[in-house]
Amino acid sequence: MQAGNGATSRNFSLGIDGFTFHDLFQPARLAALDQAFRAQVKARDAALSARFESYRAGASLSPVEESNLLVDVAPQLGDFVGELFRVQAQRDKLFARAADERALGRVRAFVMRRCARLKKDEKAEPLGATRGILSFISAALGLGAIAGDEELSSLRLAAAASELEEALAASVRAAKPVPLTDAQKQNLKKLREAAKGHAWFAGADSDEALAKAVALRCELWLKSCLHTEEGRKATRGWSTLKIPQPMNYDKLVHSIKPDPAFPQKHYGPEEHLRRRDGFKLTDKRYSEREVGYEVDYCILCHDRDKDSCSKGLKDASGFKSNKVGISLEGCPLEEKISEMHALRRQGDSIGALALICIDNPMCPGTGHRICNDCMKSCIYQTQDPVNIPQAETGALIDVLRMDFGVEIFGLLTRFNPLNRKRPYALPYNGLKTLVVGMGPAGYTLSHHLMNEGFGVAAIDGLKIEPPPADITGHDGKGIRAIKRYEEIEQELDKRIFTGFGGVSEYGITVRWDKNFLYLLQITLMRRDALALFGGTRFGGTVSIDDAWELGFDHIAIATGAGKPTIINIKNNLCRGIRKASDFLMALQLTGASKRDNLSNLQVRLPALVIGGGLTGIDTATELLAYYPVQVEKHIERYETLCRENGKTSVDSWLQGEDKEILAEFQAHFAEIKAERERAATAGEQPDFVKLVRKWGGVTLCYRKGMKDAPAYRLNHEEIIKALEEGIGFAEHLSPLEAVVDGNGALKEVIFAVQGTKPDGKFGDIGERKTLACRSLMVAAGTSPNVIYEREHAGTFKMDADNSFYQAHTARLEGGKITLTPAEGGRAEGAFFTSYLDDQGRTISIYGDNHPLYEGNVVKAMASAKDGFGHVAALFKPRLAGLDTSSKAQAARDAEWVALKAKLDEQLRPKVHKVVRLTPTIVEVIVKAPMAARHFEPGQFYRLQNFETFAPVVDGTRLATEGLALTGAWVDKKAGLLSTIVLEMGGSSRLMAALKPGEPVVLMGPTGTPTEIPKGETVCLFGGGLGNAVLFSIAQAMKNAGNKVLYFAGYKKPQDLYKQDEVERSTDQVIWSVDVAPGIKPRRKQDLTFVGNIVQSFCNYAEGKLGERLFDTKKIDRIIAIGSDRMMAAVKDARHGVMKPFLKEGHVAIGSINSTMQCMMKEICAQCLQKHVDPVTGKETAPVFSCFNQDQELDKVDFANLNSRLRINSLQEKITNMWLDRLLKHPQGKMIELV
Repeated sequence: MQAGNGATSRNFSLGIDGFTFHDLFQPARLAALDQAFRAQVKARDAALSARFESYRAGASLSPVEESNLLVDVAPQLGDFVGELFRVQAQRDKLFARAADERALGRVRAFVMRRCARLKKDEKAEPLGATRGILSFISAALGLGAIAGDEELSSLRLAAAASELEEALAASVRAAKPVPLTDAQKQNLKKLREAAKGHAWFAGADSDEALAKAVALRCELWLKSCLHTEEGRKATRGWSTLKIPQPMNYDKLVHSIKPDPAFPQKHYGPEEHLRRRDGFKLTDKRYSEREVGYEVDYCILCHDRDKDSCSKGLKDASGFKSNKVGISLEGCPLEEKISEMHALRRQGDSIGALALICIDNPMCPGTGHRICNDCMKSCIYQTQDPVNIPQAETGALIDVLRMDFGVEIFGLLTRFNPLNRKRPYALPYNGLKTLVVGMGPAGYTLSHHLMNEGFGVAAIDGLKIEPPPADITGHDGKGIRAIKRYEEIEQELDKRIFTGFGGVSEYGITVRWDKNFLYLLQITLMRRDALALFGGTRFGGTVSIDDAWELGFDHIAIATGAGKPTIINIKNNLCRGIRKASDFLMALQLTGASKRDNLSNLQVRLPALVIGGGLTGIDTATELLAYYPVQVEKHIERYETLCRENGKTSVDSWLQGEDKEILAEFQAHFAEIKAERERAATAGEQPDFVKLVRKWGGVTLCYRKGMKDAPAYRLNHEEIIKALEEGIGFAEHLSPLEAVVDGNGALKEVIFAVQGTKPDGKFGDIGERKTLACRSLMVAAGTSPNVIYEREHAGTFKMDADNSFYQAHTARLEGGKITLTPAEGGRAEGAFFTSYLDDQGRTISIYGDNHPLYEGNVVKAMASAKDGFGHVAALFKPRLAGLDTSSKAQAARDAEWVALKAKLDEQLRPKVHKVVRLTPTIVEVIVKAPMAARHFEPGQFYRLQNFETFAPVVDGTRLATEGLALTGAWVDKKAGLLSTIVLEMGGSSRLMAALKPGEPVVLMGPTGTPTEIPKGETVCLFGGGLGNAVLFSIAQAMKNAGNKVLYFAGYKKPQDLYKQDEVERSTDQVIWSVDVAPGIKPRRKQDLTFVGNIVQSFCNYAEGKLGERLFDTKKIDRIIAIGSDRMMAAVKDARHGVMKPFLKEGHVAIGSINSTMQCMMKEICAQCLQKHVDPVTGKETAPVFSCFNQDQELDKVDFANLNSRLRINSLQEKITNMWLDRLLKHPQGKMIELV
């Protein structure tokens, strides 16, 4: 493959005449490639070509006929693609591997027939007494000593013996003798010669007797391998000798209960514990041979239409259920699994992957440690099923490891002649879809729509990092081919967290190889028909009306899971309690799991996780793995700071509780360090499980029994793996109360023990169990993300439970669309919401937004596969008259390019300017037209830099956490907006390093616009940074005819900023500073005061500051925005010292600065704010502050807010000092700060 020069150097000729690499991304050339393939099939096998052409033309075939045809044609496609990329030699190696696997398969069959079980009273002989048969056969056949791959070389000998015995036996059984092959004759002759005088073969005079005698000796050796301790040890890891075990549904998970005082708690058997160190891939997948075993174990049911793994296990009444009540419906995508196995068994991994991609083109997103619906429905129901996900991933990996394997996979998503519904991607047809959400449903839907010819703009509220521009071709020089998969493959603990993939990125752990997400992102972003935008919130940045205004023809919602369940326990918002989604986002999206990262996620032990599903399992394993990483990262930084700056200086930043936690971490760090040293000396992995358990461990607590847990019923393998990593599983515990220590932090959790009550019902049996707990993660489930309807009430009809958008079918008749409700979404084609405007535009739903497809990754992807065609069908009349001339196509393509350019300008924020306002405050002005357009006073944004572009200083990447920043002002015409940043931590200080033109993530606006009344007297209290929030609110109040009195509070006079804006938007300002001298007013009506803001108000009300323009007893509304302490002071003072000066019944609002992470409204739940009824004193439902930051002052529990704001206190202080160090480093000095 010779490359050209200059601008075309990334293009090159392929192995099929007339095609270049860049042709593979052009729909017209893909059509030509399809013709070239079909011509090659015809030239090589005319009969097969005739069958295939009939099939492609729409011939009706039975399921068996279709499967057999695809299995026959797939090798032709494997050859064609192999020739295209000139990888035939690599394919030959896979064919040779398959030949070896077939030999091992013969041994496996021999083992299962004769060696798997011992007969009654039979005892296996010692390995030393039986192993000699291998040397005998090897010497007899002239094969030399057993060496290298001992499993293959040993078992090949047994295979030769088994094959010879079977051939002779078959000949004897046959009515007419069947001659042996020449090779068998030669082997028999050599064995006969070697057997002369050997005691083992005395009396074996006939050929058949000799073959039986040799096979018997092999049988005895294999029994020694399987049934003696010495033999099992010698053959450990030999997948060929794996014996399927019976399925005991009552004991799918083997565990022990070592603590008599805690009988509810399970651990994994000690001998099964695995050692994990950080966040590399925890499960390296099956080896090639192990995959070969699974493929051989499959009985290839497709040729009898019994492939239940794909189609489900049925009886006369429908789908069967297994013994734990799970409906056996097979693969949600109906992937051609058995057919794939048939090709993999032949060694044709390209053909196998092509078969997978017919129904599962985004297959890197499925497979190993992701899905198991197929396994559950395997024909083997009473013994271990075929591990189909491992086989699927194995076929993918085979291809990816070839030269140009990434390109081969990518091609098969755009070009797959086996897929007669869409054998190649169509050119852009002028139709445009906005896909909302880039999780599994969203990215799969985007793929299918692009293949149908739709232009797709995809948006997601999460940050999505850009891949290198040369790989995607976004640098304007054409796509650069990836020759080796290793070019894009990274260690998972070092990779940039791209944000692409939604829950697959942040919710699924490193049990799954997230390099596959990057592969999918690259594959999709290379397509001209896709425009992808992260940090773009549907309902905030972009509305439905915006989409129609931009010219989109359809909107598809795939926003996934939403609001987490809030469990009803006392003190459920105390410091130390988090939602699982919050923890996993901070760990795997913000980047706390990485040692080079500045983000903070502080956890302590002992730790508990509430829940019985897979999210709970994942949270528990990652919490256990994270604790040593956290301790090492922060204590190593702390010790470095102490060495360089002195311990006294460093410790001066720490307060009482910080020092307590620091001492705890230091003690644990010493033990971690010692364990690392011990393990290094021993030449083994460190054992952190014993340490974490010693410090309290991580325990998953579930209210019912383990067998009742969703994780057990749906995917018990994940419980097994979690127990292997060292977590505990405590059953029959329902949480009642979180108990706090003297610092307000979680100390222990009280549980009600569950069991069978005297009345025979299951529930609280009256016993209580108290568990020490410093970190509690809640994984109690989520509801669908229907936040758009919450924000824009009346847009969609909801279902009867008010959980999902009501699903509808859509029927096009006479040019008019009719929507019909479908309860539970069960009707064919029920993928549409109730939305239908006067121009016939509709909105569809997928994944967790659809009641039939919520719950797992593969179901979400299946919703896209099943649903896209119903969307496309609505546009058939419009496409029927499509002008397909080259001129018309060029015009459509130009129109799409223009729209993408417009979207880039509207939805890709860039820094316009960074201005220092005070020694500790900077203003970041961002050009983000769409985000600015929708801003309303009081709302805020999530601002962060891209990890990709963040500088690295002394091994630390200066990527920021997402900061919640209120818009100070917007210029909607210019597309500019201002955010004000108080430099109080690592991420906020790095905002001063942003440069004009730098791409940033600016998600929003989010939050709720501040209520702007008319004709009221409004009093604003601004403290420090809170004044930035009040600029726009004050102006809006004044514009609405309100009178505005403003108390502007600062610590010091030099903290004052934006004085012009404050004055312009108010009738009177009282400038308040904590220390002298005060701020000198510039307007004659404004006043000044030295003291706190409450004192300022009281002095003003009493007329002590000068002329009053306001009678404070006529104030209708108070809005306080500042620190939690300042707002708490205003709240309390209104019922104390300020009360005599205020009107009864006035409205009092505070803008609550809860800790925040996602800010996408009710997703991660870090922002939950505790509320207490001011009349009854009882706790009421908490409020998501990122949904509505403006909350009634009297209901806000400010003590709780203050405590929760300190959740990462120690880490934040160490990080802040660490940043000081980095900025003094020679590399750091090169970073210009405003």
